[in-house]
Amino acid sequence: MTQAPTPTNETKAAGSILSVNNIEVIYDHVILVLKGVSLNVEKGGIVALLGANGAGKTTTLKAISNLLHAERGEVTKGTILFEGNEVQSLSPNELVRRGCIQVMEGRRCFGHLTIEDNLLAGSYTRRDGNAAIKRDLELVYEYFPRLRERRSSQAGYTSGGEQQMTAIGRALMSKPKMILLDEPSMGLAPQLQEEIFEIVRKLNEQEGVSFLLAEQNTNIALRYATYGYILESGRIVLDGVAADLRENEDVKEFYLGVGGEGRRSFRDVKHYKRRKRWLA
Repeated sequence: MTQAPTPTNETKAAGSILSVNNIEVIYDHVILVLKGVSLNVEKGGIVALLGANGAGKTTTLKAISNLLHAERGEVTKGTILFEGNEVQSLSPNELVRRGCIQVMEGRRCFGHLTIEDNLLAGSYTRRDGNAAIKRDLELVYEYFPRLRERRSSQAGYTSGGEQQMTAIGRALMSKPKMILLDEPSMGLAPQLQEEIFEIVRKLNEQEGVSFLLAEQNTNIALRYATYGYILESGRIVLDGVAADLRENEDVKEFYLGVGGEGRRSFRDVKHYKRRKRWLA
């Protein structure tokens, strides 16, 4: 019986809404932060980008959304494809118009504006008229009923969970095909974390929005994601189906706090050494 060929990066990319191919990122022309990072997000998928603080998760998202230049960073090697087209030379607002938007970590809202004004700010790049924008505003309120109740409140005086909902709702107002979501659970109580991730799941299933989640909370991310990548020191050291990663003994030890004694680097584990994806 002939064995089926192993899918190549090219065949994976063919069904992807996002394909990041062997990128390197340098800050200040000196500091190498990402070292040959490659990942794919299938259309309609939820992909988790996991790793400890400083592993390179936020830098990866900013490289995709073209926000590096504000921090004196740049993609010096590799390509980033969105819907099959190279986008690393586009401005952030051009990428938003194409349907890819980032929700920054830290619940970035315009604190002096009301919740509703924050949401409407997300429709700035749209050109489909006020009626369509009003319909989508009502859709956001359906997913986030708490925001409807607080629509006239200044965002800076709302809770952390409400600010995170506002940030995601504002992104939805741009009519995205894909959302890059950076640390959505940061600083939130466990109940609110579950609520945010449940909304992500509903948006994925009901609206067809693809997600790339950068998250330190590996446990909750792998419960909602379909696929996962683990970053360490700017390199992808392991990837796989989320359900398989949840059962991986090394992932359990290093990120889920199950088994093992002490904390070591992934590179000290032979299993990870066998699966390195970067070039020697």
